[in-house]
Amino acid sequence: MIDIIDGALFQRMVIHASASISAQKQSINELNVFPVPDGDTGTNMSLTIATAALEAKKKPSRSIGQAAATNASALLRGARGNSGVILSLLFRGVSKALKEKDEADGLTFAAALNEGVSAAYKAVMKPAEGTILTVSRLASAKAAEVAREHNSVDTVLEAAIAEGQIALADTVHQNPVLKKAGVVDAGGKGFLLILQGMLDELRGIPAPDISNDGPDVVQDKADFAAMDEEITFAFDTVFIVRKTSDQSLEPYRDYLNRIGDSLVIGEDDDSFKVHVHTNTPGDALNEAQKYGILELAKIENMRTQAEDLAAGRKAQSTDDLDIVEAELETGSCQSAPADKKYGIVAVSVGAGLDSVFRDLGVDGLISGGQTMNPSTEDILRVIRSTPAELVFVLPNNKNIIMAAEQCVGLVEDREVVVLPTRTVPQGIAATLAMDPDARLADNLAAMQKAMSNVRTSEITYAARDSDFDGFQIHEGDYMALADGQLFGTDQTITTLLERLAQADSQQQAEFINIFYGKDVTPEAAQEALDIFQRLCPNAEVTLLSGGQPVYYYMISAE
Repeated sequence: MIDIIDGALFQRMVIHASASISAQKQSINELNVFPVPDGDTGTNMSLTIATAALEAKKKPSRSIGQAAATNASALLRGARGNSGVILSLLFRGVSKALKEKDEADGLTFAAALNEGVSAAYKAVMKPAEGTILTVSRLASAKAAEVAREHNSVDTVLEAAIAEGQIALADTVHQNPVLKKAGVVDAGGKGFLLILQGMLDELRGIPAPDISNDGPDVVQDKADFAAMDEEITFAFDTVFIVRKTSDQSLEPYRDYLNRIGDSLVIGEDDDSFKVHVHTNTPGDALNEAQKYGILELAKIENMRTQAEDLAAGRKAQSTDDLDIVEAELETGSCQSAPADKKYGIVAVSVGAGLDSVFRDLGVDGLISGGQTMNPSTEDILRVIRSTPAELVFVLPNNKNIIMAAEQCVGLVEDREVVVLPTRTVPQGIAATLAMDPDARLADNLAAMQKAMSNVRTSEITYAARDSDFDGFQIHEGDYMALADGQLFGTDQTITTLLERLAQADSQQQAEFINIFYGKDVTPEAAQEALDIFQRLCPNAEVTLLSGGQPVYYYMISAE
C-alpha cells in the first residue's frame, strides 16, 4: 500500500488513467441517451486526458505540485466537449491545492480532490445533479472523511471510488432523462474510470494495452546505450493528423511498416496520432497528408541522444526548444497584429457552410461539430490568428460552448467574447447582426437578439436502438430534431421533411434556409425545397449546399 505520492508517481497515475478510460470509451459512449451519431462523452474525456498523459511523458516532474500544474495546463488545452472541460476543471482545482508541494499524503490528496470539485462547481453556471459533478462531489467528500482515519493515498482513492460507484448508481434516479433511459451518467462513469486507473497504478496493476498509449520514455544511460546497439531506424517520429476523409488507414499502416518499425497508430473520429521509428520521417509525414491535415509533429534522432547519454552529456531533445515547443503545443505563437476593432471566429463543418461564413466576413473557421468537438487549444489557435482587438467566438454547438469559454482570459493582447450559439444557423444570424462600427454593448445585444430569433431543425439518423421520451427508435431510423429536442422519427425522410415544414416554427417564419448535407444528392435536396415551398407559402425558402456530415438537412427559420 502506498501512502504518499510524488510528482513522478502522480504522472504515471495520469498515464494509467488515460489508458483505462481509452480502453472503455465506447462503453461510456453507449450510455448516451440521445441516439444521434455524436462526439460522445467517452471519446471527449479520453481525448482530453490523453493530452495530459502525453505531456506527462514528455515533461517528467519529481514535485507533485509541478506535475499537477503540468497536468492541469495540458487538460485545459486539450479539453473537448462539456465532459472534457469539467474534467479539466476538476484537475485544475487539484493543481491549485497541490501547488508548491513536493509530495502528497492521503489528507493532502483528499483535500486536493475536494478543491477540484469546488473549482468545477464554481465554473459551471447551473450545476445539475445526477452528473459527473454529483459523482465527483460525493466521492471526494468520502475521501476526505476516510483520510482523517487512514492517511494513505491508496486508501483515500479506494474509498472515493467505492462511494462514487454508489453515487453513480443513483444518478439514474436523480436525472429525469437518465431515468427514462435506465442508464447512469456517462461523465460520472468516466471520472470513476480515471480514479480507478490512478489506483491501479498505485497497486501495480498493468494498464490496458491501447494503441494511443504512446511510446515509453527511455530515462537512463544504460537504456540508451543498449538501445543504440539495436537502432535500425534513427528518427523517433510522432505526429498528429486531422482527418479530411473517412478512408481507411490500413494502406498507410502498411506503408509505414515498410519504412520503419515500432509503429503505433491511435485513431479517433476526427484525427489520428502516429508514432514510428524511421530513417525517412519526411516521407512518413508527406504520405500522411493524403489522409488529412498535419497538425503537430515531433522528430528526434535516437542515435545522437544515445551517444550523448553514453558520454555523460545531456541528450538534446525537442523539449529543449522551448519557444518552438510552445508554438506547436499551445498555439502560443505571436498573435496576429490587430488591424481592426472586431473579429469573428466560428466553428463550422462542411465546405458549403464554411463558404457561407467566409462570405459573411468571418475571420477564422474551426473545423468541428457534433462528431468533432474541437479542443480549447484548437479554438485558441484561431483566436490568436485573428487580427482584431476583440474576437467574437461562435461555438455553434452546445457541446463546444464550455471549451470556447475556457479561452476567455487566455489571450493577453485581445479580448475574447463567447456568444453561446448552439447551432450553425444561430452563428450565421449572429454574424449578420455584427456591426463593425457599433459599440460592444450594442453589438452584443444585436447578435444575441438575432441568434434567439432563429429556430433550427435537423434531420439525422439513429446510431443505435433507443426508447427515448416516448419514441421507440431503431438503429438507422431517420430522426428529426427541433432546437435540439427530438421532434419525430420515421423510416422515410420525406415524411419527416413534410412534418417539419408544417411545424409552427416554419409556418410562422418569413425566411427559411435549407442546408443539405454531403450525403444528400442535388435531386433529393430539390425535393426538400419543393416540399417547403409548397407547405410554407408565406416564407422565402432558400436551398444551399452545406456539405455537413451526419445531418442530412439543417433548416433555419426566422
